[in-house]
Parts: sequence; structure tokens; C-alpha cells
Amino acid sequence: MKNLILPRNYKQLLNLKETEQAIQLIKGFFQTNLAFELNLMRVTAPLFVKSGTGINDDLNGVERPVRFEVKSFPGETVEIVHSLAKWKRMMLANYGFEHGEGLYTDMNAIRADEDVDNLHSLYVDQWDWEKVISSAERNLDFLIDVVNHIYGVIHRTEKYVAHQYKCIEPILPETITFIHTEELAQRYPDLSPKEREYIAAKENGAIFLIGIGDKLSDGEPHDGRAPDYDDWTTLNDAGFRGLNGDIVVYYPLLDTAFELSSMGIRVDEEALVRQLDIAGQPEKKELFFQKRLLEGAWPLSIGGGIGQSRLCMFYLHKAHIGEIQTGLWPDEMVKKCQQRNIFLL
Repeated sequence: MKNLILPRNYKQLLNLKETEQAIQLIKGFFQTNLAFELNLMRVTAPLFVKSGTGINDDLNGVERPVRFEVKSFPGETVEIVHSLAKWKRMMLANYGFEHGEGLYTDMNAIRADEDVDNLHSLYVDQWDWEKVISSAERNLDFLIDVVNHIYGVIHRTEKYVAHQYKCIEPILPETITFIHTEELAQRYPDLSPKEREYIAAKENGAIFLIGIGDKLSDGEPHDGRAPDYDDWTTLNDAGFRGLNGDIVVYYPLLDTAFELSSMGIRVDEEALVRQLDIAGQPEKKELFFQKRLLEGAWPLSIGGGIGQSRLCMFYLHKAHIGEIQTGLWPDEMVKKCQQRNIFLL
């Protein structure tokens, strides 16, 4: 509740029925364009995976997955996914995708330890995507090129929404600005990572923050990142560490930095070992996913997740993600939102 933002004089631009129609329109347009830009094919996705395999996304390493027992698997537990960061890489191999080809899927997850606010809910829906790359493409220039393609889809979709709904004004800049988290740390040494992120997003409108997970010169990472999917330790061409990052835009309605996507070039064998050691989790080398990666079973890849409800919230100028997706919200939050014309589903 402490992070809840209640903009004054808020008014919904679209009513409930119009919003539902707009969500369908946005999702169809965006995923078609994303698939075209990145050469992706849609595949089906799991809602849960077996515990103890290393397949689920550990996020920051402290969030608890929702676990339950299944009658057909006595003595075992399964867990609802946090995201499909590692499962997708397995599927690239299992489906036989070639270099330059990839997949995307509708990912649905439950994050029980999430602190709910305007941008966060217990339910997460995103387009998870992954594609096969070569060893020569494991560099910053390639990452930047892919980000530009994705941002092109984000920007194009905003224009499409504004064309369909004249009451909505587009706010994104034509291009996205690239900046390393270490550059922000040096520029604003007295600010927290989130404060630096906010300033950079507001100055530029849209940024890609490079290098999330490794410690910066101040001894702290910009944000947490699991050690077994994104590569956040390899030295890049700019002289900083990390081949991953977040797409963050400025959202004037809430006066906040608004993360739309987390993505990156994935770990190879060397980076996996290095990052598991840094994270103090060397025992994970023996889990199924990590062990098979070290054996060379999974192709080199790049991938990420793009929030579906977040994109719709941004495009439709909504004040709360609960105006886009049905969820569970604290009674006090529901009451306070209603007082400001924010009606949560």
C-alpha cells in the first residue's frame, strides 16, 4: 500500500467494455508484429513445472513459488512458474529451431510474494520469447539491434492504438536511449538505483538499462537477476559488464519509471559457472537444466519477457494494472482507488 499512487482528477478514457475490446486489439497487433520482427513462432506453454529441476525462474532468489502435490506423481511436487526464462531455451532445442529462429508464448504466472501496487499484481501475464543465436552474436551491438526491433514494435503499437482511439495521445519518443547501469551509478552516486532509473526515464522518455545483476562500483547491483539465464557478467564492448537489461519508459500519468520488458543474451557454459559461484549457488550445477546446459544441450540464445497487462495499461493510460486484469487487491487499496475513480477488476 505504501507504493500506491493515486493521481488527482483521474478519468478513464475508455469504459469497461471499450477497455476489454482495446486489450484484444492491442494483444493481437503487438504479438503479430513481434513475431514478424524477431522471426518467432508461437508455441504453447506450461503453467507449472516439476520442483527441483532448476527450470523455474528463481527471480531474485528469495521469492517462493506456489507449490502443490499431484495425485499422479506421488512423492513429488510441482510449482507454478514465475516465468519461462529457462523453459524456453529447452524448447528451442526440443523443437529443433535453427539459428535466427525462435518462439514466443503467452506466459501466465503467479508470484505470491509480490507487493501489489499500481504496476504489480499476484498474476503475471507476458509474452515470453526466445531465439537461437550464434557465438559471434553474443555482444552488445547485437543486443542493441534486437532491442531496437522490439522498441519499434512497442512504438508502432502505440501509434496504432492512438489511431483507433482518438482520445488517446501517444507519448513515446521515436527512439530508445541506451545507458549502462554503471554510467547511471557514476552520474548519480548519491541516488538509489530506482531514483537513477526514474531520472533517466523522465529525461529520455524510453531507455534500455544495460547490465542488471552484477555489482556496480558502489558495491550493489542495480537490481537482482537470477544467475542462470541472463548473462550479467561478461565484459561488453563498452567496457562494462552485462549483456542484458530492461526496457523502461516514463509514464507521466503516475510520474514514474515504467518497466515493460526484461531481456538479455543468455548465459553460455562459462558465464553460468561464473554467475552461480558469484551468487553462492554452485550446487545448482547439478540440477537438470543447468547440468544439461553445461553439457551443451541447449543452444545459445537471446530472450526475454514483455508484460501484456503492463503494455495495455500504458497504451490505454490506466492508473492501475487492476483496470486491465482481474486480480486480488487489499480492501483498503480497492476503497482508496474507488475514491479516485480507479475501479479495480
